Amino acid sequence: RAVALLLGLMAVGSSSSSRGGRAESGVRERAGYRPWSRRQSKSLLLPLRGGGGAKKNAKGGSMMHRKAENFSSWYSEVLLKAELIDYYDISGCYILRPWAFSMWEVVQQDLDKRIKSMGVKNCYFPLFVSEGALNAEKEHVEGFTPEVAWVTRSGSSNLTSPIAIRPTSETVIYPYMSKWIRSHRDLPLKINQWCNVIRWEFKHPTPFLRTREFLWQEGHTAHEKEEAARAEVLEV
Repeated sequence: RAVALLLGLMAVGSSSSSRGGRAESGVRERAGYRPWSRRQSKSLLLPLRGGGGAKKNAKGGSMMHRKAENFSSWYSEVLLKAELIDYYDISGCYILRPWAFSMWEVVQQDLDKRIKSMGVKNCYFPLFVSEGALNAEKEHVEGFTPEVAWVTRSGSSNLTSPIAIRPTSETVIYPYMSKWIRSHRDLPLKINQWCNVIRWEFKHPTPFLRTREFLWQEGHTAHEKEEAARAEVLEV
């Protein structure tokens, strides 16, 4: 039930405003979501009552923490008991179990279909960013600088120059977009990549909310006219 609820929430987040109802319904159906009664929702969402340590619901399940008393511990317990994640031995990194990854797949497949209908093509750029490329866009990556993870060794040898693990991909993608565009005939250029990024967050990492590695998509387009670029933004 927790998974069904979260799938429903993810479906809402991925639906467009213009086709909200139909898109949301379609995503939910593909995810295996089925409407369930208000009584079932109430039994899942309300703080569970009972004495002693565990709070048991009518079906014998138990929660060690109450949402109203300790939200952080309650949130972690829900994710573990719903088999959405497992904790990894590197702080801020989490294992996405099949239930959680299936949610990502539903969102990914739906959005991928939509952006491809707009003429966007998928591609993939390397995970590693040279120090020179990162510094070339100092203003853009300034906010990410404290979160950049660096590779400084290969085996037992130090690298001549440290290599960054992408916190975002503009510094990698834009030089190549510039290389590929030689005239107005090459426009518009619309590309997207599904990938992971690393931001070495130190402020209370939390699964799905603030993590050091996360999955995302990033779309980049170039247009002949500013009006076309603005129209693209609004359509997305």
